[in-house]
Amino acid sequence: MERSELKNIKLLLLDVDGVLTNGDIVYSDAGGEIKSFNVRDGLGIRLLLNAGIQVGIVTGRTSGALLHRCKDLGIGLVYHGIQKKGEILEDVMLKTGLPALEIAFVGDDAPDIALLKKVGIGIAVADAHETVKNIAHMTTERNGGNGAVREICEWILKAKGLWEEIVHQWE
Repeated sequence: MERSELKNIKLLLLDVDGVLTNGDIVYSDAGGEIKSFNVRDGLGIRLLLNAGIQVGIVTGRTSGALLHRCKDLGIGLVYHGIQKKGEILEDVMLKTGLPALEIAFVGDDAPDIALLKKVGIGIAVADAHETVKNIAHMTTERNGGNGAVREICEWILKAKGLWEEIVHQWE
């Protein structure tokens, strides 16, 4: 699949652990979970949202840190604690009014396979499990938690012809 096909994407769904983070799970002494997010991934997400492209989260875990990050970035479409990710697509389409063909999903491991197969464009991060890479339409050059989401955001913005305009706003 060519990156130019991303021009039709109106919603980017993201897994969290292994996509927005490097997959490490850190616990504090008190038992709280600590997540580390990439600031460039965050800017990429904001650029998409500013361009009118929706962003959502689909993750198997529940995390207060994730909810804080989503609030900070302005992501309102959050599905957490989802064990069977493929089953939420109908609800996503109902809430957004978008068909599956206009939705991309980024994943890294086995729980992501069903949703990767159902959306218009399934994307794997560079360090995803081989099974995921083999079924994904595209694979990033960067690893999860280390700029893979930013890379995808730029692909989408470039496919839509918006990237140069965005870059010029900072000149």
